Amino acid sequence: MNQHFALLGHPISHSISPFIHRRLFEISKISADYVLLDICEPDFLSVIPTLGKLNGYNITIPYKQAIIPFVGQLCGQAKICSCINTVKNSGNASFGYNTDAPGFLQALKFENLSLAGDVTILGCGGVARIFCFEAAFNSCNVTLAVRAQSLNHAKVLANEVEHVTGRSVTVTFVNALPKNADILINATPVGMFPNVDESPVTDSDLSHCRAVFDAVYNPHDTLLIKKAKSNGLTSISGLSMLVFQAVFAHKIWNDVEFSDGDISQLIADSGEFLKRFG
Repeated sequence: MNQHFALLGHPISHSISPFIHRRLFEISKISADYVLLDICEPDFLSVIPTLGKLNGYNITIPYKQAIIPFVGQLCGQAKICSCINTVKNSGNASFGYNTDAPGFLQALKFENLSLAGDVTILGCGGVARIFCFEAAFNSCNVTLAVRAQSLNHAKVLANEVEHVTGRSVTVTFVNALPKNADILINATPVGMFPNVDESPVTDSDLSHCRAVFDAVYNPHDTLLIKKAKSNGLTSISGLSMLVFQAVFAHKIWNDVEFSDGDISQLIADSGEFLKRFG
């Protein structure tokens, strides 16, 4: 029987998630389709019945928290962080997970980078929540850097993280970054296609960093990643995280495993796909 899956978000017309998930279904020999549900916010409620008819689905910006009231049970990291990116439907029940967290950690491990020391996170949205909680759980010194209009939201997130993890989180403005960062994480959409000539930080900011992780994956080498490489920094694109979080989603949906070789090849193939069609 053919299974049905989707990605819910907006805007997602240039997402390569269908390419990644279809390849994973092929590798695991599961008959399934995976489509994009690009739904603008005024139409969000109208898509809920459709989601319930799927075997499972992924969620991205801006619905990772908005979807929570419509999911029966939150599991693991999704419950801790109040942020969902993967749902499994089983009969009349639905279960919400967050595979961004393990996907992020595996992406760092894939590049031989550990989550430790002083970590600066740009942004305070859905994926920034995951980075912030994971960094705190790993006993990092965490700074959230945001624009002025996001200051209150960042303070709320910092308080949540401190309440759950016992680790304090510093909040600052993006134009007043700390003078040192073992890892600088971009959790904003700055630099994402089609605005590929934008960077969330200056060259001067990068001079105080040891490594850069950019959650943006399209383009594969954002301006931030290019600047980081030119400064001799360890730099990681969001593409590997995207693949790893998809791998964890398949484990949830169909209890399947993938070899390291399959995953490495898929990351490479996804990069080539981006170059040709991204």
